[in-house]
Amino acid sequence: MLTIRRILILATLLLLGACAPTDLWGQAFTPTPSPTLPVFSLPSPSPAPTFPPLIVLPQPGTPTPGMATKPQAVAAQPSATLPPVNAEGPMDVYQSQGGDTLQIVASRFGVEVNQIISDRILPPAENLLPYETTLLIPKTDSAQERSPGERQIPDTEVVFSPSASRFDTAAYLQNYDSTLATYKEYILSGGWTSGAQAVDRIAIENSLNPRIILAIIEYESRWVRGKPTNLAQDEYPLGHKDYHFRGLFRQLMWASGTLSEGYYGWRAGTLHTLTFRDGSTLRLHPNLNAGTAALQYYFAQTHERAEWQVIVSGDFAKLYQEMFGDPWQRAAAYEPSIPNDLRQPNLPLPFEPGKIWAFTGGPHSAWEQKGALAALDFAPGALESGCVKSDNWVLAPAPGVVVRTGTGIVVLDLDGDGSEQTGWNILFMHIATQGKAELGETLAADDKIGHPSCEGGVSTGTHVHIARKYNGEWMLAEGPLAFNLGGWVALNGEAPYKGSLTQGEKVIEACTCGSYETRIIRPKEE
Repeated sequence: MLTIRRILILATLLLLGACAPTDLWGQAFTPTPSPTLPVFSLPSPSPAPTFPPLIVLPQPGTPTPGMATKPQAVAAQPSATLPPVNAEGPMDVYQSQGGDTLQIVASRFGVEVNQIISDRILPPAENLLPYETTLLIPKTDSAQERSPGERQIPDTEVVFSPSASRFDTAAYLQNYDSTLATYKEYILSGGWTSGAQAVDRIAIENSLNPRIILAIIEYESRWVRGKPTNLAQDEYPLGHKDYHFRGLFRQLMWASGTLSEGYYGWRAGTLHTLTFRDGSTLRLHPNLNAGTAALQYYFAQTHERAEWQVIVSGDFAKLYQEMFGDPWQRAAAYEPSIPNDLRQPNLPLPFEPGKIWAFTGGPHSAWEQKGALAALDFAPGALESGCVKSDNWVLAPAPGVVVRTGTGIVVLDLDGDGSEQTGWNILFMHIATQGKAELGETLAADDKIGHPSCEGGVSTGTHVHIARKYNGEWMLAEGPLAFNLGGWVALNGEAPYKGSLTQGEKVIEACTCGSYETRIIRPKEE
């Protein structure tokens, strides 16, 4: 029989809804509820996307001390001597990259972890590998066709990394009498918006490097340095020929999610195979980096296989260098973007101690409908369901400076340098306007970020959406740098928004039902 206390707690955890991942324009997509959950109807799509206001601190003029730099080589540990290496033989030779673990590498190569050997003592399978550790990996099928294995673009040229800190999109476009330089479109909540403004917005909100966006536009339609040469290039400047995604803005929305899906799928070790428009498939070469895998994935969605082969074998990389100089030379100062010794700062649950909240959304996309499974959702206890005003506060889990604000948005820069492209940053979404922390405000741990709400995108109820970034890259909620809030560690589920939080033997399964089992409380002693 339920106790009175349990009944009261159940009453406070009415369905408050889950996050609907916002897109560039503040719209969102609500996840499909399970059959046991209530189904919510969404408002009709707007005739044109909305454009929420965005305020960002000025970028500093120079990169910040303390950004990721290439670590010193790790001394080899005593181990068995490796056999002579024959690149054409039964073993693949691989040097680990930033963000690699043995589990991820094994998944890419299609082998078991215990089949990988090295001249070093290797860490546990789920831990980060030391950078440039040489691994020998059995070839599972020497006849299996793979995509081109040459790395074409550094990771830091794809994500919103420190390498883009001095890049000025508008200034770059001023050099050309081009379609993008003169482009304007009226957006319902943002008014007249230029091409440069649209590129910058998609870059900062999706954490993508504006250079890669411009290069894709130029390759697909010649909009950046000239004019389109046919109707398809005019209507589909990023190459995705779909009637529902005509025009620059909707093309950008699709492109940002697709590029992110490729990048973070490779980073997580879950993307192994390309599927082309004709239904044919090709195994991604396991030697790729995340940036190159993202490009191979992207262009597989927009081109037939023969065209794709030319693009990813050097054609796009040649254009990129022509437009922006040598990307590898720039990247040398910032890679690996995920250093060997990177650890998440200590982050408690961002609530007031003793307050009842519900874990409503497991790992799901940080921004667009597709992309990095980096975000978690929490809803405050309430006596009403839906988008209701909440007196609960979202608190800063660590000291930092508010580096960006917008409709429902607060981004907290934990290293305090005023740049969202360096160090750890935390995105808080669906923060109410009233009581929200202000741009440039310096916060101590447990200072108030704001109240949870439905602002900043379509939402089924009042909640907060939280995601982490490091050096401009979304940090996946599950993985070697798993999202850890007060000892509660995130795990993926069978689909986005599913998943769980674990603390020792305790497990909380995410659910928009707001049931007793989803409750989560920050202890008062913290």
